Amino acid sequence: MAARSRSMATVLAVAMGLAGATLPAQETKSLFRSLKEAFDQRGVIDPDANHAISPEEAANAPGPLQPGVVNCAILTYGAGKTSRCFSSEFLSQASRETHIRTNPRFVSTALESADLFQCPFAIMTGEGRFDLTEAQRLNLRNYLENGGFIIASAGCSNEEWQASFRTEMARLFAESPLKPLDPTHAVFHTVYDIQELRLKGARRAHLEGLEIDGRIALVFSPDGLNDTGKAGPKCCCCGGNEVQNARQVNVNLLAYTLTH
Repeated sequence: MAARSRSMATVLAVAMGLAGATLPAQETKSLFRSLKEAFDQRGVIDPDANHAISPEEAANAPGPLQPGVVNCAILTYGAGKTSRCFSSEFLSQASRETHIRTNPRFVSTALESADLFQCPFAIMTGEGRFDLTEAQRLNLRNYLENGGFIIASAGCSNEEWQASFRTEMARLFAESPLKPLDPTHAVFHTVYDIQELRLKGARRAHLEGLEIDGRIALVFSPDGLNDTGKAGPKCCCCGGNEVQNARQVNVNLLAYTLTH
């Protein structure tokens, strides 16, 4: 600390010596304060600014829209709630195991933005309660009614998020309530033949769908489809539950979107 104080004093003395020759007294005092504030801030370290980036974090970081491939939006909604901690690994897996060419990175997109319509597929997830704005509600409805598809996933099976999402859907689509999808539905059999949604413990998971004009436009999972093990070290479904074969489910949903 003493060395730091001496270093700061030296810097300030040199700066003041140079400034004093050319600046009026008032401006010199202002410069002194600015230099001192800047020097003091050097000791404030952002714990997230320099942490090592894991391969999962690097792979899951959103990227730009790419032409000629399928782009998937990762949505920001409500009062700035982000859909973090949802792994994009299923996009790469779809490219490896099908003829679908995908952008391997999510495209970060605000729910109220016109940019959403550049992505035929979108992810909406999170934890805790939320409320959509009127602009977000309008854009969400227009997107789904004009061919868009959304996976809505309660992060770590979070009950508050589930309740908020159900409230928003009931408000927007009162005439088309969410309904459980039968295991024989095509979403379970487009690429992988999925016989069950595996969870920790004995409880059974299920998917619910929103049907618009004879097609499923949104799939809601009360249990997370986030595949958090591939979403980076800051993402953990600790003490909660999520669908363990989520990656295969998400590949199926992507294939369903593009073929129905």
